[in-house]
Amino acid sequence: MIRNSLFAVLVLIICSQAASLIGLEALGKSNDGLSAPFLGRGNAGHAKTGDGLSLWNPAILAFEEKVSLVADISYETVSASNGDASYSTTSLDIPSLMLSFPLGRFGAIAVGMVQEYTSSLRVEVSDSSASNLAKLEYQGSLYELTPTYALRLPFFRRISLGFTGHFVVGGNSRDLTLGADNSAVAEDDAWATNNSKLTDNVDGTWGIKNHPAYYTGSMEYKGRNASYYFSYTTAHVLENDLEYNFEFSQTDTLVPTKITREIDVPATFATGVNYQFLKRHNVMFDFMLRGWDKNIPNIGGGWNLADSTETQTEFLVAVGYQRDGSKVVYDKFLEKITYRLGAWTRDWYIADVTEYGGSLGVGIPLGRRGTQLDIAVQGGLRESDNDSFWNEKFVGITLGLTGVGSWGMKPQNNR
Repeated sequence: MIRNSLFAVLVLIICSQAASLIGLEALGKSNDGLSAPFLGRGNAGHAKTGDGLSLWNPAILAFEEKVSLVADISYETVSASNGDASYSTTSLDIPSLMLSFPLGRFGAIAVGMVQEYTSSLRVEVSDSSASNLAKLEYQGSLYELTPTYALRLPFFRRISLGFTGHFVVGGNSRDLTLGADNSAVAEDDAWATNNSKLTDNVDGTWGIKNHPAYYTGSMEYKGRNASYYFSYTTAHVLENDLEYNFEFSQTDTLVPTKITREIDVPATFATGVNYQFLKRHNVMFDFMLRGWDKNIPNIGGGWNLADSTETQTEFLVAVGYQRDGSKVVYDKFLEKITYRLGAWTRDWYIADVTEYGGSLGVGIPLGRRGTQLDIAVQGGLRESDNDSFWNEKFVGITLGLTGVGSWGMKPQNNR
């Protein structure tokens, strides 16, 4: 057994949901698969057309006029504290990759690969004795393949309907390595002690119980100045097939144990409005609600750790602003840039965890066909009244590239 001081630090990291440091033993950190334009507006703007597909509102796709490929990459750094203890971590993710095709009067289709939850942490604890060591590592992502179809109503073109299927893929793992402890053995005899390391390894894959996918349906009304949407995502049960292995010094391995943990994900409701004024200015408001009512089984219940993570009703309230870039060819370059800002508050699915944040973003045109580089910077605080959780300050940046020039689109010729 390693020394009590090492084990206490290890337990603190695990019990405090490290690496956002949120939800490692449960689902991980929520990402929602949002692209850079939405992140630059503080997660708002799902009723605004012209900025690509929203998985909260697939009906928005019906108003897209360009074939486009959207790819995003996101970096986040977190500084966490709990009493006198502190910890820093970083993550690099690909939150979304989407390809969409307008079909004229037949609507529009799209397919994407988005990251819904992610877990990432590597920490090592040791003391002056070389044989006393603890390593803990989490890696995992729950991705979704998201085919989408949207159609404007034939006799009322201001209203559209959209549907998305969410096909779950991905995997997760946890490795906990405990070093030998010969601190109670006389120094002259320490050479004869067993220096074996014990590794507790868990590997898993994600799926949905009894169904190939879960589904989102939405309706959008696009008015002259105001646009509204309402969406509903079906409840579903995530299955995480896990295999547990105990390994001694990478030579002896016990017979693996296989189990499946089931996570009941409740239905999700989302709604929002975008109001446009002075042609290029937009203010927006969005709300999302997911009523968790069951605890989530943890990935590992050994080492006297909790068997489950308590949940709470999850919701997000976001407000945003966007000034659209000019489409006039002869305008100055700064006038062609899209500017964004936003703010949000969110109660996470994990009980007692609340997040506050703000963001800035720009959309920089790259050529006359409509290709654009989107940059979003977000920062904020995740906190809890529960002393077993860390308080976190986070800063992240997301880069998104929207390409529309490879499918024969004609250059814009606005005057």
